[in-house]
Amino acid sequence: MSFSAEWLALREPADHAARDSTLLRRAARAAGASPVILDLGCGTGSTVRAMAPHLPASTTWRLVDNDPALLALAARAAGPGAHTHALDLADPGALPLDGVTLVTASALLDLMPRDWVSALASRLAVPFYAALSYDGQMSWDPADPLDAPVTDAFNRHQLGDKGLGPALGPGASTASAAIFDAAGFDVTQADSPWRLGPDSAGLHASLLDGIATAAAETGLAGARDWGRMRRDRVARSTCSIGHRDILALPHPSSTETEHAAD
Repeated sequence: MSFSAEWLALREPADHAARDSTLLRRAARAAGASPVILDLGCGTGSTVRAMAPHLPASTTWRLVDNDPALLALAARAAGPGAHTHALDLADPGALPLDGVTLVTASALLDLMPRDWVSALASRLAVPFYAALSYDGQMSWDPADPLDAPVTDAFNRHQLGDKGLGPALGPGASTASAAIFDAAGFDVTQADSPWRLGPDSAGLHASLLDGIATAAAETGLAGARDWGRMRRDRVARSTCSIGHRDILALPHPSSTETEHAAD
């Protein structure tokens, strides 16, 4: 399970604009005065770049991904103190958690199975900040009658096995919040939708290709025609793609300490 650097670069501006700013700042505070942050599925370092303005310069990043090329890019973003770990995320027990003060993930939980999230929650005694989990909500303006059937088909497709078991898909944030709550965390959720207009035509077009392909793979007639129609309109249409962010703080939430870098 990996994504190209080109796709990650294409989506990063939308991701940064979508993140809930209050939860992001709270996550940075929760990391403490001397943060050691473990970023799961780090990609090229988008989480590093999003959080950096709210963290002290002395922050240590531990970057986990299964793609060495992406890890190299993320390490550049995180600076000379970064540590990279070329790991498969399949086993939460293998994660380098010693000394970590915050665990982060972006656009990851919707790809993972319930058992994986449960295993992660059982291991953590530090805050967990997971941003940009797809929540199943998509809309376009102007609307089309096939929008809803395509969304439903895409959502079914997202529940498929991404390599570790059936994914949580659109229910990821709700399910993960419940899992961390049951594990003894205080959990806060916030909406973080992509809002794409003509200035995001490249991302919008690439996204439509993926949505149409996935919907067609479920057997939905007309999905590919819908994708071509929508691509023809990207310069004069807008869309909203729903995501959710969660912040889980262990009881008591004493780890959420202030520092001057916020």
